[in-house]
Amino acid sequence: MPALVLLGAQWGDEGKGKATDLLGGSVDYVVRYQGGNNAGHTVVVGDQKYALHLLPSGILSPGCTPVIGNGVVVDPSVLLSELSGLNERGVDTSKLLISGNAHIITPYNVTVDKVTERFLGKRKIGTTGRGIGPTYADKINRVGIRVQDLYDESILTQKVEAALDVKNQVLTKLFNRRAIAVDQVVEELLDYAEKIKPYVADTVLILNQALDDDKVVLFEGGQGTLLDIDHGTYPFVTSSNPTAGGACTGAGVGPTKISRVIGILKAYTTRVGSGPFPTELFDEDGEALRRIGGERGVTTGRDRRCGWFDAVIARYATRVNGLTDFFLTKLDVLTGWEQIPVCVAYEIDGERVEELPYSQTDFHHAKPVYEYLPGWQEDITKAKTFADLPKNAQGYVKALEDMSGAPISAIGVGPGRDETIEINSFL
Repeated sequence: MPALVLLGAQWGDEGKGKATDLLGGSVDYVVRYQGGNNAGHTVVVGDQKYALHLLPSGILSPGCTPVIGNGVVVDPSVLLSELSGLNERGVDTSKLLISGNAHIITPYNVTVDKVTERFLGKRKIGTTGRGIGPTYADKINRVGIRVQDLYDESILTQKVEAALDVKNQVLTKLFNRRAIAVDQVVEELLDYAEKIKPYVADTVLILNQALDDDKVVLFEGGQGTLLDIDHGTYPFVTSSNPTAGGACTGAGVGPTKISRVIGILKAYTTRVGSGPFPTELFDEDGEALRRIGGERGVTTGRDRRCGWFDAVIARYATRVNGLTDFFLTKLDVLTGWEQIPVCVAYEIDGERVEELPYSQTDFHHAKPVYEYLPGWQEDITKAKTFADLPKNAQGYVKALEDMSGAPISAIGVGPGRDETIEINSFL
């Protein structure tokens, strides 16, 4: 049962798309198990760049079946637009499978998300405004709309009515917005039903049968560990579980079937949105990382906040995910620095702290304790083996590995699919 989980070990945007795509040619299924179109992946194939928001990266690998699991929230308009864009570029999307139990992002979920974030003002979370949080809230409140509901108009209408009973009160009386008509929402959702019907399936059954038949299944997380609703920097988090445990609930497979858990790490650190970020840089180094690394959100278009590598976070990700391997990305971005700071601990109220504090207050006041590693000037984008890297680059990788608690099995030295050094096979 070769089941692998691949997830972000920081605040997301670590380069999971490249890692998933690299493995995609060797696996039979690639499964998104949580999140929605608030998570973006950039995949470079040859001279072609693909920006994926909702679809699993494996959709670009011929012979691989991409799956949107039950833990994902699906905006039908975004899904159809993304499929159309790939089809126009000659990508075969016919093998896509969508869980009938996945929840639908409705127009009113998007409206509630946007007006709530504006209402919060300086207390805003920094959401993408795409309706992700309200959709997960509806799911927990048991008034959500699932994909399978699109095929029973009576049930769909009843569920939309139930959801809008409260939401229209909030929109009209609290936010001074116009009420949303039930029939308008139902009509729009029914219009999507036939268009996505060819993809809808019992994905839990299909994936478990595949694992029983010794197929290779890769579970792909969106966002990152520090954005997990339970284990992230709450409340500045996403509304689902990108950590390894989320793969089990979000795809319907038992934990005993997971054989390997791979964490994706940038050679430095970034995050998008609000919330604490101990190593964040506000100087020329931060701007250089942003510019050289192309640090702009694939989905949001927002500039990412940039900082030096944080080993405390990496150790935390190893612990809560049970990581067996790391994939280190964007090592090439660090070329040119004379020395590179690495955060090895925090100082909180005058005390040195080696592990991530559980208290939000403590983490908010954490100051990074740095060690300085020698940098390198040589171009590393052509390196094919670890030995091809300059000695200082090798030393940097080895130091990060020692600090992070799991072996670094692959290194990204450029944006292209082939610009990767594989040290240990993931399969």
